[in-house]
Amino acid sequence: MGKLLIVGTVAFDAIETPFGKTDKILGGAATYIGLAASQFEVDSAIISIVGDDLQQEYLDLLTDRGIDISALEIVKGGKTFFWKGKYHNDLNSRDTLVTELNTLEDFNPVVPENYNDADVVMLGNLHPIVQLGVINQMKKRPKLIILDTMNFWMDNALNDLMEVIKQVDVLTINDEEARQLTGEYSLVKAAQKIFTMGPKYVVIKKGEHGALLFNEDQIFFAPALPLEEVFDPTGAGDTFAGGFSGYLAATNDSSFENMKKAIIHGSNLASFSVEKFGTERMIDLDRKEIRERLHQFKKLTQFDIELQ
Repeated sequence: MGKLLIVGTVAFDAIETPFGKTDKILGGAATYIGLAASQFEVDSAIISIVGDDLQQEYLDLLTDRGIDISALEIVKGGKTFFWKGKYHNDLNSRDTLVTELNTLEDFNPVVPENYNDADVVMLGNLHPIVQLGVINQMKKRPKLIILDTMNFWMDNALNDLMEVIKQVDVLTINDEEARQLTGEYSLVKAAQKIFTMGPKYVVIKKGEHGALLFNEDQIFFAPALPLEEVFDPTGAGDTFAGGFSGYLAATNDSSFENMKKAIIHGSNLASFSVEKFGTERMIDLDRKEIRERLHQFKKLTQFDIELQ
């Protein structure tokens, strides 16, 4: 069983979409990544920080799915990171209403000894210095280091971000962020420029329009499954990252061909995540549903054509 080390936030979210709104519910990049990765035969652990206001039932939820939370620091008297946002009618854009860093402000990650030899490290969206701190604590170079980041860090910590990008194997960002990072409108040119920064693979997420995988002169495109209803896109990108990294850790194969499969598994799990608010859909998801939807993905992309 491969070892997957997940770094990211375990948080509270309050979400409003055209379909309704929630009070504080469980969220955070590491939560979504962990829940998605738990669908594979993988030995995973989360590094994060929370306050003692995080309910025990949420901690139990993670451990019940085989996720090691011994490196989840709980600060007595502290408050858990909180984000509140409101999505516009198209669900592609949103306004951040509240961001409270709380315990995350002083987060100093400590890699547990039994995971400093992890096969795959999934660096969820956090300050680049925190991500770099985790890389520097690894006893040996992981087989694969995957980095997820966002435009906020490009705006506010670009030099630190570039230091992390130098050290990773896979960079996952969305199309807007790829263009901002490289100054290239063409996503093909953007990926080529990112290769010069360090990563061997680039995954560019395009939301409801799928995802692109680049490696040198090879390109693969995975569509997003057309869904009848989308309630809440929060965490879809992190769920994708969890499916992607979880599958790669479970299969112990980082070839381009296997990454293509990992992209499909990530897209498949992300298609469930958006069907309910927060982590609710990922919590009640079973493997039979996952297999059935994978067949839908296969039908969506499979065709016969005669080539002259």
